[in-house]
Amino acid sequence: MKKNHTFGAKGLFWLYGHHAVKAALANPDRTKTRLFLLAGEPRPQEAKSSLATTIVDKQTMEKTLPKDAIHQGIALEVKPLEPLSLDDIIRQTEAKTTSTIVILDGVTDPHNIGAILRSMAAFDSQALIVTDKNAPSETAAMAKAASGALDIVPLIRITNLARALEQLKQAGFWIVGMEGTAEKSLRELDIPKKIAIVMGSEGEGMRRLTLQSCDFLAKLPISPRMESLNVSNAAAIALYELSYKLKA
Repeated sequence: MKKNHTFGAKGLFWLYGHHAVKAALANPDRTKTRLFLLAGEPRPQEAKSSLATTIVDKQTMEKTLPKDAIHQGIALEVKPLEPLSLDDIIRQTEAKTTSTIVILDGVTDPHNIGAILRSMAAFDSQALIVTDKNAPSETAAMAKAASGALDIVPLIRITNLARALEQLKQAGFWIVGMEGTAEKSLRELDIPKKIAIVMGSEGEGMRRLTLQSCDFLAKLPISPRMESLNVSNAAAIALYELSYKLKA
């Protein structure tokens, strides 16, 4: 039987790699149970003295983690973060004059979600919203791709996207759907300062109901020689464009 490295006993799972582990250690909201270090690997300053730390050999580390995991000599056993709600994020952004939220409609790859979280942390976005039905659970692969951002940017799971979009509108957010057939780019649009960007899945794009709920549609300023980009790359460019516009 193939070993399942996603969740073990009591819902615990392993994070690995310097950025993911150190961000989790620094996050007071993250429950940490065990720290594994290869011999010679220094104990991170972020690790509290009460955290159980074990020096292990390479064989033990590789047996504990998924096959071919790039662990950099460090792994941390954790619990998934306690989820925030959309109401929590709305309250946190209520007094802000500028806010950016990213919404994923049908994006399922944990590597893409992790990479999007990383870009969001780089551009100070407030939260990532995913649909509970389609999005994967918090995993080591997602955390590795996020390079620490999983413990920086809240990941919000909702059951009804149309209802969530309406709730955001009532809270003062404007919904911008990223759509390759749109007439204008983000930089060309006259948009407000509180924005929720919607990214659709690769191939399918946004669902019809989601598309109809958008206040604006925008495209990326890419060459016509290429029809589209990977969703995580597209999100990074969109966040850069939006950051540039909001600061103008």
